[in-house]
Amino acid sequence: MELEVTLKEQGKISRLTNKTFQFDPKLGEGFYAANYFLKSREIIEKFAPNHKVTMQFFQRTDDAKLCGVDEAIALLHTFAKSPQNLDIYALNDGDIIQANEPVLKVTGRYEDFGFLESMIDGILARRTSVCTNVYWVMKELNGTDIFSMADRQDDYHTQIGDGYASYVAGIRKVSTDAQGYWWGGKGVGTMPHALIELCGGDICKASDIYHKTYPNEQVTALIDYHNNVVHDSLMLARHLGKTLRAVRVDTSKALVDHYFDDKDTSGFDPHGVCKELIFALRKALDDEGFNWVKIIVSSSFNKDKIREWVKLGVPVDTYGVGTSFVNNMTCGFTGDLVELDGKPEAKEGRKNIPSTRLKKVPYPIY
Repeated sequence: MELEVTLKEQGKISRLTNKTFQFDPKLGEGFYAANYFLKSREIIEKFAPNHKVTMQFFQRTDDAKLCGVDEAIALLHTFAKSPQNLDIYALNDGDIIQANEPVLKVTGRYEDFGFLESMIDGILARRTSVCTNVYWVMKELNGTDIFSMADRQDDYHTQIGDGYASYVAGIRKVSTDAQGYWWGGKGVGTMPHALIELCGGDICKASDIYHKTYPNEQVTALIDYHNNVVHDSLMLARHLGKTLRAVRVDTSKALVDHYFDDKDTSGFDPHGVCKELIFALRKALDDEGFNWVKIIVSSSFNKDKIREWVKLGVPVDTYGVGTSFVNNMTCGFTGDLVELDGKPEAKEGRKNIPSTRLKKVPYPIY
């Protein structure tokens, strides 16, 4: 696929188009629309047609990073009736937004586009939530590398859109090709626990056959298979030498690494990937001269844990994050009608919120 999106200055993203999204035709048939929107369209067409309305979309989270706007616009341009007659004003994917700030306004005949309301809400909610979750983590990294492992925490259909939202927030390393599809990225990765298991638990053998298969790559090895991270990292570093690029610690929160078998752990929680284990691993590698071996950590990392670890100087070279990116809907969107035939008309508590940031979107945008 030709790369259709490029970074602009200030980190802005150029608009994607409906050529990119390849929508399911059923979207235009109302298959995914809330039924009462379909009924409303039928009623309006029969008894109150040709009224011009303004629909406004907003959410209620401060310091959020917006995403899904281009997708929503493309949805309107693809499935609305007479989309050339709609006036659309929007912010950009990647903009920082605040609670109650309008991000998208659509003006036109209700019967032409109103049935798309819930789908637009859903697009904006999912993309902005993922983008915001990633953005909040990225702010805590202080330059430390990160990759997205968000391929296994949700239905696989979410990977493409989530991958784009992660890209808008700053992620450049993803685990599947699907996550990079809209922005031209490719999945990266090394070895799973399954490869070690198929080698009878022999980490050295698994690393050897990995390197024989991919001789131009250094090895990054999962190192918690035997729950003995420090011992096995040293063993593998002695075996591979400079062929070993990094070890990834992915210890389950249900386990305590064997490094602590003869140590007092009363002053901290030793379960899972704890900072004490990573400090010990870095020291052990450096003491034997393996200072080139990088440390990658994964399993249950979120912005709060990363903030703490960065503040404490835990020697992590790369964080792998998945669940906290996609299983946390931080931004729910609402679409409201706020004007009727150019005059204020909205339910109690809603109104047309003025914005100097919204820019008119041309039709078409490609």
